Amino acid sequence: MTHPVISATGLWTPPHSISNAELVASYNAWADTWNRENEAEIKSGLMEPKTHSSVEFIEKASGIKSRFVVDKEGVIDPYVMAPRIPERPNDQISILAEMAVFAARDALKAAGRAPEDVDAVICAASNMQRAYPAMAIEVQQALGIEGFAFDMNVACSSATFGIQTAADFIRAGHAKSVLMVNPEICSGHLNFTDRDSHFIFGDVATAVLIEAEDVAPARHWKILGTKLKTQFSNNIRNNFGFLNRAAPEGIGAPDKLFLQEGRKVFKEVVPMVAEMINAHMGELGMAAPDLRRMWLHQANANMNRMIATKVLGREASDDESPTVLDTYANTSSAGSIIAFHKHSADFKPGERGLICSFGAGYSAGTVFVERSE
Repeated sequence: MTHPVISATGLWTPPHSISNAELVASYNAWADTWNRENEAEIKSGLMEPKTHSSVEFIEKASGIKSRFVVDKEGVIDPYVMAPRIPERPNDQISILAEMAVFAARDALKAAGRAPEDVDAVICAASNMQRAYPAMAIEVQQALGIEGFAFDMNVACSSATFGIQTAADFIRAGHAKSVLMVNPEICSGHLNFTDRDSHFIFGDVATAVLIEAEDVAPARHWKILGTKLKTQFSNNIRNNFGFLNRAAPEGIGAPDKLFLQEGRKVFKEVVPMVAEMINAHMGELGMAAPDLRRMWLHQANANMNRMIATKVLGREASDDESPTVLDTYANTSSAGSIIAFHKHSADFKPGERGLICSFGAGYSAGTVFVERSE
């Protein structure tokens, strides 16, 4: 059997960053306007007033301090409260595909690869720009890659699902080199007028090059094992889709953007993921002391702290469970890949780590890796 490895990763970060203070100022201005416009209904008890957000509330609830976005002006405008991204003509590359190309080129350069060396492209992300044609095929064309390409969506777990899918292609002999990209414009589906979640997401693109070990660069990451899990839940949901036009009465309703029952998600996902990690370690003959570092999904600092504690049997240090959440916020499928990309260069040969994602579905994926000689 051909053994798959991770040859390189890539990252593209949008040019605009929004601090918590900027986001709070925008939200509070919107809330004040809403309260004025609905003053009569509020006084009569028909409506509840909108309460202010705060920097302290955001940081305590999530650990997020800022986020990168593709459009800042629309998001922080209290009369818009959404990104403004002009549609592009069909003869131009779409914005999500363009972001993916930027990250892909970064990964290819790091691995010393040319596009013609790649056999397949997988676009694994939460936020697909359209139903078809697949963004992966658009990325494939833009880079000049032969072979095949397709999209897959497993929400925040898309990257780990994409890594296993690519690894399986390599094990089966269907490809020698697979490019997996994760472009995410999470700001596009976030309700910036919802106090409980207006701060959660950011935008970014990442890429992972998965290859057969016999063609990979000498310095790579051995994939020791991958494991995937899904369990249906409505606690994280977005009902936007092409069937909305068939029920026009629901167009624009809150459920057509990101919705989450945060407390339920925390209570149910933390034990599920911790148990999955521990079980997978056991299957691979590993134990907690064998783990040099965990690159966990970057959704919530408190959630990651608890998962790491359940795996290690103690609280993890910043070195053992690094965070990028503070500056990137939740970037859905890309979060664990950003953490891996930014916090893996110091590994010595033989040291092992875990890439782990989890989110809507529920879905979760674990990828155990080892630094090569």
